[in-house]
Amino acid sequence: MKVAVPDELLPAHRLGHVHFVGIGGAGLSAIARIMLARGIRVSGSDGVESPTLDALRVLGARVHVGHSADQLGDADTVVVSTAVRDDNPEYTAALARGLRVLPRSAALASVMAGRRVLAVAGTHGKTTTTALLAAALEAAGADPTYAIGADLAASGSNAGEGTGELFVAEADESDGAFLHYAPYAAIVTNIEADHLDHWLTEEAYAHAFDDFATTVDPAGFLVCCVDDPGAAALADRQARAGRRVVTVSTRAGAADVGPEALAGTELWSPGDHYVADALLALAAGRTLGYPDADLLRGVGSFTGTRRRMERKGEAGGVRVYDSYAHHPTEITGDLAAARALAGSGRLVVVFQPHLVSRTRAFGPAMGAALGAADEVVVCDVYLAREDADPEVTGALVADAVPLPPERVAYVPDLGDVPAALVARVRPHDLVLTLGAGSVTEVGPRVLELLGGVDA
Repeated sequence: MKVAVPDELLPAHRLGHVHFVGIGGAGLSAIARIMLARGIRVSGSDGVESPTLDALRVLGARVHVGHSADQLGDADTVVVSTAVRDDNPEYTAALARGLRVLPRSAALASVMAGRRVLAVAGTHGKTTTTALLAAALEAAGADPTYAIGADLAASGSNAGEGTGELFVAEADESDGAFLHYAPYAAIVTNIEADHLDHWLTEEAYAHAFDDFATTVDPAGFLVCCVDDPGAAALADRQARAGRRVVTVSTRAGAADVGPEALAGTELWSPGDHYVADALLALAAGRTLGYPDADLLRGVGSFTGTRRRMERKGEAGGVRVYDSYAHHPTEITGDLAAARALAGSGRLVVVFQPHLVSRTRAFGPAMGAALGAADEVVVCDVYLAREDADPEVTGALVADAVPLPPERVAYVPDLGDVPAALVARVRPHDLVLTLGAGSVTEVGPRVLELLGGVDA
């Protein structure tokens, strides 16, 4: 659903009782956590029960499972997830009552008000880079407020209310939300076509990042990873326009900040893309004036976020990891990292395509990227906010995997995947579940079937 951003964006303390429709999602739950920390009255609803809802209840939110108009109560403001349908009864009741209705971007802007915002954007790596920046700044004593698109492995939370002036935010481009934040500084990890259901063309998608860069405070700065052609081109255009630009690269001597800056710092996971994320966080903190030694202490102590190369456990000599990768480039990066973790063992991958529109556009490229594994299981498309299309299924991906047929399986029903996996794996294998949807449920079930999690 597309909800318009109002002309006047009120600070959070002026929103009254705030009700979130879709409060269990990564974006809305982070905003709700921050509002609760500030003493704002929060309620909400979601389609299914989850640990996130339990955590919000503990913090003081009144949260319902399922949607009903009477759950609005005496709400003054209603925040609506992009995944909510136009006929949602809470949304339609809010309109009928003339309540203030906000999209996620406006709600996030409301909690940003009065803070110095550092926005992290890009097609891939936003969540990890945002989390790394928050960890680095915390180690440097900045005590930032932060809102991240996944729970931190260390705390189990995707948001925190700090006492400092800085607000570190993951800035999502999928629906244009990142154009409404007016940050002091911004990071752009990379720019590669995605979310064409909203932007329609690759050119429009890329141009949105130029629009985003123009929202950055002229007194602030932009940090870009020039390993990526799209981000490198953006950095060049913005520098020529007079903006302060800081570049990073995983190639020595190719940018203002290179891999030598991380010398002696061990990261939580292998993978060049994670090195790039760490360099972006370090460069932003350094440009803000914080000492490298403090920032690197935070980077070195970072233990990752949920669903980003997250270790789920080991059973029967088989290690299981879970990651959020759902774009061909992300698949390539995470398979390279998983291959390093697998060592001499085989890499067995389960992939769940996410969104019909993305699978239609990139299905064959997803399959090609999965060819870096030894064994691949593909399940059907996770629909999220879209309707099914019989012409676009997981078979589009499975058919494009460049492995012998006996090493590729299309298993449409996610419930059948754990058993299919167990029939394929052997000791020393590494299993990686990939996708932004419900495929995260597969790993724990595989561990159960293999005999429980080994210590």
